[in-house]
Amino acid sequence: MKIIRSPTSMAAWSEQLRRQGVKIGFVPTMGALHEGHRALIREARLRCDALVVSIFVNPTQFGPQEDLAKYPRTISQDRALCRKEDVDVSFEPTVEAMYPSGFQTMVTLPTIARRWEGEVRPHHFSGVATVVTKLFGVIRPQIALFGQKDFQQSALVRQLVKDLNLGVEIVVYPTVRETDGLSMSSRNIYLSPDDRIRATTLYKSLQAGAEIIRSGVSDGQAVQAAMAQVVEKEPTLTVDYLVVCDPHSLEPLSAVTSRVVLLGAVRIGSVRLIDNILTNPPRRSS
Repeated sequence: MKIIRSPTSMAAWSEQLRRQGVKIGFVPTMGALHEGHRALIREARLRCDALVVSIFVNPTQFGPQEDLAKYPRTISQDRALCRKEDVDVSFEPTVEAMYPSGFQTMVTLPTIARRWEGEVRPHHFSGVATVVTKLFGVIRPQIALFGQKDFQQSALVRQLVKDLNLGVEIVVYPTVRETDGLSMSSRNIYLSPDDRIRATTLYKSLQAGAEIIRSGVSDGQAVQAAMAQVVEKEPTLTVDYLVVCDPHSLEPLSAVTSRVVLLGAVRIGSVRLIDNILTNPPRRSS
């Protein structure tokens, strides 16, 4: 596996392969790789000829009070996982290389990014949109994989690619979960043993919402109430949002008439967890 740190060198490597007709796949990460990342990498490996994984803790997507300094950095383990999964390049730029002196341009956010995570973390999606645009420009992949766990981020990236004609196929891979249902996340390491058990409540609440939708309940407020009822049983959890949304626009829905996404975010102490479930109402008999 080749380790590249310079954006110029990364672009040159990609350009050479593209001229040869090589299909480049890309998995963007901030490191601290886990089995969820491994699943993305394996899926990408099946879909391309050459695979790039970026490992870059992007400072522009962290707010002033967020955990940039504490974000886990496990570069040796990350490289070992990438080598084992036959990654061709680990792209590991420095902050100075990605945001050199005089850097001024940020990507303006579409409407899809202004709700939910966008409200709770106002700096986050602007940083995500900017760094993804830069990474696509440097690596120039034909295909890139993102995890469904960050559902709103994936929706944002799809819109970004469409609006700016970036020419990258976006594949969203289903959320990878622990055996008890907790979605895999680099931030799970911050959970104490007791909080780790409580953390499964978020997924259980989303499951409760999906279950009553599949049973025929179509009222959006009733679905939200069912999700909230589950979380209320764990008083140590603080809810940021539990909502029923259109999976494309992420607008909240008052009635479930077709496929929806249930989005949730909770806090356990200083740890913030997000999750989601896609579900459908029952089919109407003809």
